[in-house]
Amino acid sequence: MEKLIQITSGRGPLECQWVVAKVLKAFLEEAKHNKIDYEIIHRENGDENLTLRSVTILLKSKNVNEFLKNWLGSICWIGKSTFRKLHKRSNWFIGVFELEGLEKINFNEKDIQFQTTRSQGSGGQNVNKVNTAVRATHNPTGQSVFVQDTRSQLENKKLSIQRLKEKVLEQNIIQFQKRMQETWNNHLQVQRGNPTRTYSGTDFKKNYQERSFKKERYQLKNELKNYRNDLN
Repeated sequence: MEKLIQITSGRGPLECQWVVAKVLKAFLEEAKHNKIDYEIIHRENGDENLTLRSVTILLKSKNVNEFLKNWLGSICWIGKSTFRKLHKRSNWFIGVFELEGLEKINFNEKDIQFQTTRSQGSGGQNVNKVNTAVRATHNPTGQSVFVQDTRSQLENKKLSIQRLKEKVLEQNIIQFQKRMQETWNNHLQVQRGNPTRTYSGTDFKKNYQERSFKKERYQLKNELKNYRNDLN
């Protein structure tokens, strides 16, 4: 099973972009721990180094739905801004959402047209002598890449397939986001509702708690039990 997930700062300030980068690290570490295969499809860098406006991740696993139960929704980080030390705000929200309605991308190597040519510029022994460079074109979309990283035509071909796939997927994500920009309100609702997770401090690994109703259910059970005893 595959799921496309976006971690986004919405229209939040720089602090939220920093939280996106920190949450992404925690998200990928937890996915790896749960043996969830993942691939970063697209990322939009933030306004400062080590910050992200948003990142889109492709998850692959039969247990992906169970994994996402503790992630989808808004996430709150409690802490003072390191960018604006005099800022009074201490609660910063970002969102983790599933990108639904996106047509499945069928990337088939049979749809790729390869052309070989001589490498350009200075380089190795084979440059300008042997056709080692590879241009790969994805016929359904018209996307293409040119690879001349190595002296081996076979290695360049492998690299071209990998890069072309990334390019096709990324372009598809960008087009999807543009189509949904006017109707998709997740960005505007990031700061509303109860957070799925709440982190505090800069150590995102240790200082967080997941939203759980186990304690509330236990308390309600005891209250009902006491209520029945009073009736007796």
